[in-house]
Amino acid sequence: MKFSIAREALLAPIAQVVNVVERRQTLPVLANFLIDAQDDGLRITGTDMEVELVARANAEVAQTGAITVPARKLVDICKALPEGVKVNVQLNEDKLAIHAGRSRFTLATLPAGEFPSSDQAESLASYPISQARLSWLADKTGFAMAHQDVRHYLNGLLLEFRDGMIRAVATDGHRLALAETQADIQGEARSLIVPRKGVLEMNRILEDIDEPLNVVIGQGFLRLDRERIVMTTKLIDGRFPDYEAVIPLETDQAVILDRAEITHALQRAAILSNEKYRGVRLDLEPGTVRVVAHNPQQEEAVEEVEAEHGFDKLKVGFNVNYLLDALGAIDGEKVRIALRDANSSCLVTGIEDDSVRQVVMPLKL
Repeated sequence: MKFSIAREALLAPIAQVVNVVERRQTLPVLANFLIDAQDDGLRITGTDMEVELVARANAEVAQTGAITVPARKLVDICKALPEGVKVNVQLNEDKLAIHAGRSRFTLATLPAGEFPSSDQAESLASYPISQARLSWLADKTGFAMAHQDVRHYLNGLLLEFRDGMIRAVATDGHRLALAETQADIQGEARSLIVPRKGVLEMNRILEDIDEPLNVVIGQGFLRLDRERIVMTTKLIDGRFPDYEAVIPLETDQAVILDRAEITHALQRAAILSNEKYRGVRLDLEPGTVRVVAHNPQQEEAVEEVEAEHGFDKLKVGFNVNYLLDALGAIDGEKVRIALRDANSSCLVTGIEDDSVRQVVMPLKL
């Protein structure tokens, strides 16, 4: 194997792929990139056995071949090289020689045959979907995924593909985030749960542009194929809970607030909230909402915010972090918080658009 490539042309793809490579590995080869040099350029692959990234790069290939090399060392070398330098790479027996300007490096390798090959299972469906819309869905919901929950199906993001739309849902049992967007989806409805790491890597490769990428659904995997990079993630095998049952039914009892004003009030009150439970109390009185926080040191924060609502008097507690996450996912200047009583969850939406819905369970203070 022998090829030449500009530093920047090599650094861009390997910097993307290295994100999937775990620092602590059970198999030594999983700490490596698989570099496959063919006549049409390079294919650089990284995997942790759950998520696989494959990036393509243009290079002058003098001799084809494939080998695996330490991923983070190669990235660090490329970052440290001067801009604009040409990188010459050659495989000499079991060592990879890298020449760039006056710099010389020799890296240990492992055979390409030891690198785990991705299962080329048959695809069940394929959709062209806007990168910006897919990124928007993950951004509005991904924060509500559970983290290392024993209910493994909560440690991911539910994606539902229905006629004309995609819906994303995440919940950790204490709050729920739902977002939906129109898309060119036809045929059989499909649901799948993307694991947390797959969601994080998906967000990294997606760009905020309307240019579509190809979303491929297979038996047990999801693949995103965009120009020059392909991500494949295994799916979580489990049944997502009936999330629609926990979304409060529409109620006339709602609080209309300025989103920025209530967000800043909650952020200030959170400074004196209990560090463990992060609880704040919302006291609703005619024309206002008072945000109150206490902690074990007998300290107190009180914020008052103008609001429109029909409650005479109501006091309800919430985890302030969950409320702030929910408010941050809502677009627009005004926010609507639908409430029934102190023991019911609240539904947070925009005033004119409910394509994003956030549910937060109450907290007994």
